Parts: sequence; structure tokens; C-alpha cells
Amino acid sequence: MSGKCVWALNSTNEEHYHDHEWGVPLHDEQKLFEFLVLEGAQAGLSWRTILDKREAYRAAFDHFDPLKVAAYDHKKLASLLQNPGIVKNRLKIESAVSNAQAFLRVQQEFGGFDQYIWRFVDGKTRQNSWLSHSQIPAYSPESASMCKDLQKRGFKFVGKTICYAYMQAVGMVNDHTVDCFRHAQLTATTTP
Repeated sequence: MSGKCVWALNSTNEEHYHDHEWGVPLHDEQKLFEFLVLEGAQAGLSWRTILDKREAYRAAFDHFDPLKVAAYDHKKLASLLQNPGIVKNRLKIESAVSNAQAFLRVQQEFGGFDQYIWRFVDGKTRQNSWLSHSQIPAYSPESASMCKDLQKRGFKFVGKTICYAYMQAVGMVNDHTVDCFRHAQLTATTTP
């Protein structure tokens, strides 16, 4: 049996996410927005916490439709703060709304958030070859650059570490360790 990244063995949700989503190049606008919200919600918490609440987040945030989220009013924000299925942090909830508004502005300017965000890796996945989980960095020059540009455009909860986690999630970097079965699969599918 092929190995897996060590963190994937912590829970069923993490294993499923690892095996099917993490590191897979993503170009769907709504999914890109979903991960932007989820990575911001994760700040200071474990990714497992967010994965366990993911379905509740989808229901609470209209399946991450940025047009709908951008239009949330004070009444909707108040109801989200009472929702036991999500992280009830006012700043994180408010940032989802302001990030949706910024997301729509980026879509207008660049013809899509996908075209904008993938510029930070020149449109192709960075293939890394880590031998162990401990080698994986918390951030990169690309995530620092992304962070700075996103913040300039009004995005919140997009520090360089959150941006790097986002890059991992949406396949902008392949950070599966070399002994993981997904490393070779994703290298093969993302290399021209």
C-alpha cells in the first residue's frame, strides 16, 4: 500500500479531503471562493474543525455563492452569529461578506478570480518534493506576494500563512510528501 501524508490519518474527514481534494488544481470560481472563506475561518483553529463544519458552512453561506454573500445585510450577519454549525466569530463572518465583495471586484477586473489568483504561480502548480511533513513551509514568497495584493484589494483574513494554506488547498502547490500516493498522481496530472 502506498503511503499518505501523516496529517491525513488524523480523521475520516481529513483523509477524504486529502485523498480527493487537497492539492488538486481548482479553477471553479465558486469553489475558489469557498476555500477563501474556509481558510479565513480556520485562522487560529485546526483544519479538522473547519472540515467538520464544512456542510454547515455551505448551508449558512448559500453554498458560497459570492453574489449572495456579498449582499448579506445586518440581519443575515446577526443570524450567522447565532448559527451553532459555524465558527461564531464576528470578524471572520464579516470578512466573508467583505471578501465576497472584493472577490466580485477582482472577477470584474480580471475576467475571473481564477485568472487573477493563478497569476501568483504563473498559471501552473508548483511541484514540491518534500520528504517529510516537517519540511513543508508555513508560507512562501508567492503566498507573501498574494497576501500583500489581496490585502491591497480589501480582502481580510488573508495573511501569508493563510494564503499558503489556500494555495495548497486549491492545487497551486503540490505539498503531498513524496511517499504519499497523491504526490505522484498530482505530479503526473499537472505536469505538461
